[in-house]
This record gives sequence, structure tokens and C-alpha cells, in this order.
Amino acid sequence: MIKAGHTVTAAAPNMDAATSEKLRSMGAQPVDVPLSNASLSPRGLVKSLAAVRALIREKSPDVVLGYTIKPVILSAIAGRAEGVRVVSLITGAGYAFTGGLEPKRIISRAVASLLYRIALTRSDVVIFQNRDDEKLFRDLRLVSRNRETHIVNGSGIDLRHFAPAPLPEKPAFLMIARLLKDKGIREFAEAAKRLKAEHPKVEISLVGFRDPSPDSLPKEELDELIRCGIDFKGHLADVRPAIAECSVYVLPSYREGTPRSVLEAMAMGRAIITTDVPGCRETVRDGETGFLVKARDANSLHDAMERFVDEPALAATMGTRARRYAEEKYDVVEVNAKLLQLMGLSDARKEVA
Repeated sequence: MIKAGHTVTAAAPNMDAATSEKLRSMGAQPVDVPLSNASLSPRGLVKSLAAVRALIREKSPDVVLGYTIKPVILSAIAGRAEGVRVVSLITGAGYAFTGGLEPKRIISRAVASLLYRIALTRSDVVIFQNRDDEKLFRDLRLVSRNRETHIVNGSGIDLRHFAPAPLPEKPAFLMIARLLKDKGIREFAEAAKRLKAEHPKVEISLVGFRDPSPDSLPKEELDELIRCGIDFKGHLADVRPAIAECSVYVLPSYREGTPRSVLEAMAMGRAIITTDVPGCRETVRDGETGFLVKARDANSLHDAMERFVDEPALAATMGTRARRYAEEKYDVVEVNAKLLQLMGLSDARKEVA
């Protein structure tokens, strides 16, 4: 957007100094806005809505783009109230819509559904990252029949930044994710411990951090993983060295928009094992660039991982194809071009928030 001559304001909660400085160096103006990721409380939402509306009134942008649930809701309501074009990017169905009948999830689903209906009615354009999410929102009537919707291939991936890297000599597996149940962390833990017991020399690594959510992997379970020989690397600002050390990337998530970590691994020439669920299934050509496995099924995941141990040459063949698939479908240049077009920013210079 900046290269196209637009003025860009980037608003987010709890923005650290490094991120703010990076945005400034690119030519954008960073602004901190009060948003709580963990709560949909009415009081918190009203406070956040007032802050977002004040920001939009101050900047008077031509377009406001919101992504992830709370910014989508707030920017749509505030943007419409201020007469601004609103583009809402749905980057995944999220916790509320990822199965489960726990009371908290049921309540979250009801609240999120109500707020999405309010917000997406006020959006000029709604963008999804996969057709399953678009269908879900249509079926639940979160998006009206006459609302304009489009699909983009995730957030895309910088194919130069995530360049192909040589494979390690021996089979090595990696998962990168917040350590949440919905990311498939427990299935990964079970499959990894079993594979490590059967093949002690196989390297299995985990990158991520424990989320404050009650859905997070308990510390004692993480400690047990480490005791079983899984290399826990914690949170990494740059995941490329970790991906370079693996031959196969694993993400047994229950649902995604488009999993960025999978795109990063594909771009670096890694075979992929992920689940046959919305968002994930689009990233793999099953049997060609990797394997799709059953969700919530540690046995299915283990068997796919063991296939690469038994047939190590598969990683190179599938990894090469995965890189090619990333080039064909997920090039960030192409994804950004489509986003700019959908936002109405292809031609005239405009203000963007």
C-alpha cells in the first residue's frame, strides 16, 4: 500500500517498540489501540469501540481493513458509523467455531455470531482465506446473501525471504504453533512420543509458547514431552533456522484460515503433514506435496510421520513439489495485489487504516 502511494495507519494493541519502529521505517504510522484478545465483555468492547471510532474520526481514512475477530467487529461498526469503506478479512473461524461443546465455547460461539452479523452487515467487502469458512459464515447467516465476498490464498508468503534450504541428512520433524488443543498439540505430543520411542535417533522439534488460554497445554505435559526427547525451542522471532533443520513440517490443527507456518515450510521446500480440515487441506496436494491426516487422531498422524522415516527419500521429492505449489498459489506479491484490488486501492492514492 505504501509503495502504491497510499497513506497507511497501522493500529494494534500492545504494540512493542520494535514493531512500531519497523512500521515507521516502512512509512506507516503505528498507533496503539486498547483491545483485549481474551475477552468479549460488553464493557471492554464498548471501550475499544470508542477508541477505534475516535481513531477513524481523527484519520478520516478512505478505507479501513480489519482482520481477526475483534478488529473486524470494531472496525466495521466504527467505520460504517463514520462513513468509511469497510473491508473485513476473516483469517479463520477461530476458537468459537472450532467444534466442541464446552460451555465456554458455546457461549463464545453465540456472542461471536451475534457480533459478526452486526459487523459483516456493515462491511462493504468480506474476504475469506478458504471456501469452507465462506460456506460456514453463509450457512450460519453471519453474512447476508447479497454481501460481496471473495477468497484470497491466505496472507501469502514471501518466496525470497523463505527460500529453499538443504534438507538434513536424517528424517526430522517440526511443529510451530501456540501450544493449544485446537492446534492439535496433544495429538502431536502423543504421536511424537510414540515415534521417538520407536526411532530414538529421529529428531522431533517444537516451536511455540504456552498461551494464557485454558485451552493451552499444561506445563507438566510440556515437561513430559521434553523428557521424552522432543526438542522444545520456545518462541522464535525468526523460524527459518528451525524449518531448515527439519525435513517434514507437521501441523495437526483442528481448523485454520490458511496456516502461515505451513506456507513458510512449503516455501523452504519442506514436505507437509497436516489435517484434512478447513484451511489446512488447501495447502497440501495429498500424496504429492505431503499427507493429509485425520484431525484429532494421533494414530493417523504417527503413521504419516513414520512413512517419512521408512521412506526418507519422500521428503526431498515432496518438498520440491511443495515449493513449486507455494510459487503457484501463495506468492505474497499476487495475494497482496488481489487484496489491494478488493480494497479499491489499485489506482488512486488514498488514506488507509
